[in-house]
Amino acid sequence: MAIQMTINARDDAQTLNNLGYGVPIKIFTTDIDADAIEQLKKVAQLQFIHSHVAVMPDVHLGIGATVGSVIPTKNAIIPAAVGVDIGCGMNAVRLGLNARQLPDDLRRIRSDIERKVPVGFALHKQVKAKASTLSPLDKRLNTIIAKHPGLKRMLKNFDQTWQKQLGTLGGGNHFIELCVDEQDQVWVMLHSGSRGLGNCIGTYFIELAKKEAQHRFGHVPDKDLSYFAEGSASFDDYVEAVHWAQDYAYENRREMMRLVLEAIRPHLPPFQLSKEAVNCHHNYVQQEQHFGENVFVTRKGAIRAGTDELGIIPGSMGTKSYIVRGKGNPESFCSCSHGAGRKMSRSKAKRLFTPDDLSLQTEGIECRKDGGVVDEIPAAYKDIDQVMANQTDLVEVVHTLKQVLCVKG
Repeated sequence: MAIQMTINARDDAQTLNNLGYGVPIKIFTTDIDADAIEQLKKVAQLQFIHSHVAVMPDVHLGIGATVGSVIPTKNAIIPAAVGVDIGCGMNAVRLGLNARQLPDDLRRIRSDIERKVPVGFALHKQVKAKASTLSPLDKRLNTIIAKHPGLKRMLKNFDQTWQKQLGTLGGGNHFIELCVDEQDQVWVMLHSGSRGLGNCIGTYFIELAKKEAQHRFGHVPDKDLSYFAEGSASFDDYVEAVHWAQDYAYENRREMMRLVLEAIRPHLPPFQLSKEAVNCHHNYVQQEQHFGENVFVTRKGAIRAGTDELGIIPGSMGTKSYIVRGKGNPESFCSCSHGAGRKMSRSKAKRLFTPDDLSLQTEGIECRKDGGVVDEIPAAYKDIDQVMANQTDLVEVVHTLKQVLCVKG
């Protein structure tokens, strides 16, 4: 489905700031609430936005910037638009197994995954990652800390914690799943980011941007949209730190996948991994070329969907997920949605639903069904089928996955 709605921020700019500028907001859905639209209008007023703001079908109100937005900027980056879960994303691999080869009872597999991969705030008792992974990260991190020693005070037992958290899940909507595709082939899929240190880096630079309040590009309609201008020391330092966190998140998913495969092998027939594997960010910033300009593209809850690029769009626990191939749509800045997208807050979901509701909506899936994860109930999310229908111009479906086991933080 093509763009469903275009809002011209110029119409509101005079009322909001008397400066009379703003770029269009191109939205790939009609399912968007008024608060998210107002948040998007503030972004679209910024003078350094390139061409337009693109909005994915899973759009909803976010902290700092709207989840499901793609924000191209020239000569500036907004740290709060990237957010604090820097590099959060997905990893999926296909196993050489058929669903019939899975045991009828998956409880022992889930238990062993949870033993191998710490969840929530937990971390490994000893460092699990190889020195070849840690050493390059450590060297780059030391350079960052030398310039911003305040980061070290934000994380307890700093050096041990970031290393011991490599290969851990976290909480919230992060998960590890065993899934079955349309041909009954088995997949492992997981979702996580840059853990505690990534959160510290995001928080630190968001506050630094607010404190410095750079005004090279004029008025900022919301302090959460405070930015670093290219050419400033803080801009260079943020780019260095955010790329470190994105690389850490990528390695975190790789390490977690290795541990998950170790946990499940004793329970399954011998298997080989398919070459069809995906590891992609959906909260990140990187330089790209669009509409003839080199720009910084911030994807806040969106994945890159360039021509023939593979990506992962998960639903909620209890619904379908998709392996997709990008179509390189220029109007979306070669992007698509990063999931189903929440339709209600966590607090509202906890008020409306019970563990019994969760059990009903996750029937047949080996997973937690207690009050601690009620906020992740499928009914708290948008209809993933409708989200996918709204982005047929952005991606094509390669595989449809249905989970049979889900580990939550």
